[in-house]
Amino acid sequence: MTRARVVNRLFTMLRLSGGMTYHSSPLTPELWLQDMFASKAVQRGEVIRRKARDIERFVGMYLFCAELQRRGFRAV
Repeated sequence: MTRARVVNRLFTMLRLSGGMTYHSSPLTPELWLQDMFASKAVQRGEVIRRKARDIERFVGMYLFCAELQRRGFRAV
């Protein structure tokens, strides 16, 4: 199974399960990831800092790591 298919399947599972969005975020996990990777800092190749708590809250760590791998990014 390709990475894109894995990520798409994860998004689908997240949507069907009610997602991991909290009431404090108007963004879906997909939009949160798109917003983060569309930032100017990412486009310039700079370091992006996000708290693990926020990643887990808004997207889920597994989905976030799958998206990082798909895009060829690294996380520390």
